Amino acid sequence: MTGLGLVTAAGCDRDTTWSAVRAGRATAAPDPELRGLPVSLSCRVPELDHPVLRRRGSAHLDPVDRFGLVAVAQALDQAGLDPGEWDGDRVAVVTGGSTGGLRTQDRALARLGERGPEFVSPYFLPGYLLNMTCANIALRFGVTGPTLATSTACASGTTALGLARDLLAAGRCDIALVCGADASVTRLMVTGFAQLGAVSDTGSRPFDATRDGFVVAEGAGALVLERPAHAAARAARPLARLIGHAASTDAHHLVAPHPGGRGAEQAVRAALADAGIGPAEVGHVNAHGTSTRQNDAIEAAVLSRVFPHRPPVTSAKGALGHTLGAAGAVEAALTVLALAEGIVPPTAGLAEADPGTEIDVVGAEARPHAGQVAVSNSFGFGGHNAVAVLARP
Repeated sequence: MTGLGLVTAAGCDRDTTWSAVRAGRATAAPDPELRGLPVSLSCRVPELDHPVLRRRGSAHLDPVDRFGLVAVAQALDQAGLDPGEWDGDRVAVVTGGSTGGLRTQDRALARLGERGPEFVSPYFLPGYLLNMTCANIALRFGVTGPTLATSTACASGTTALGLARDLLAAGRCDIALVCGADASVTRLMVTGFAQLGAVSDTGSRPFDATRDGFVVAEGAGALVLERPAHAAARAARPLARLIGHAASTDAHHLVAPHPGGRGAEQAVRAALADAGIGPAEVGHVNAHGTSTRQNDAIEAAVLSRVFPHRPPVTSAKGALGHTLGAAGAVEAALTVLALAEGIVPPTAGLAEADPGTEIDVVGAEARPHAGQVAVSNSFGFGGHNAVAVLARP
């Protein structure tokens, strides 16, 4: 990994986002657009401005595509890569997302209902389809190699990481741009989560005794992955290594995790095996940590079984909310920053750890840690599980 970019409710760049996560600052705020719904909190991205959005063709982009483009542009800048100089055939794009351009869909539905089909914009489908974040990244940066759009619900970003790693390992590309992006803070989506009892109107509190759901968030995370030989040839400075990845499926329920954590545990153990390391070598865990009663309890039980040495555990969703399909990429980027700085960030919102959990959840303040390896978990509706193992360079 040679570059990363972040667009979140905490800020539109990696430094601002990392500062909020490191400080344990929650970004959830009352959202006027959600007035009259069962919940009123969201984690929205602030007003976004970046040179990549000033180019022709940007005016009609859905927010999800705008978030993705900005995050990728940041990652390329840090990696020191100029798209004008690379061989686009040797570059891949792999994106993860859960819903596509929902704002674009909402506008089109409103026009169809109020004024008729002739008033639906021709930009509707290019703005709505789930693959368009991937397509816009490829178009904007001249990528002509493999491009894939993945959707495994809230595991999508981590699924994208694994697919990108496989493309690199297979020699299909030298550079892979990975981006998880989501812009699902809409009245219908928030209502849907409320109907499932998954969201909170008091704030996200992962692993806290009083947790009652997550806050729906939007944003994007991007990472530049390169084959080691390619990075070395251009004297790039690696930020971290992706040394292991695995995925599994619960095949249990459409929205509830397996009560014994079977699929999640399978994915964690398989990712460690893929990395060729034992559980004791893991210095900290970036948990999926959604702040729901069921998910946190099951994940904590899995972590206590796999990691009896009790490495420190954190969840960024207390600070940033749940960015859904973007979460895996956002949290992988945060895990890279944690490894680089030698800390485990706090879990915002954690006041009193659930006494039923047997894991060491970091609360209140960041904790110094010299570990060389970290695990990042992502679990999604449909029983999708994806786990990444990251290491210092």
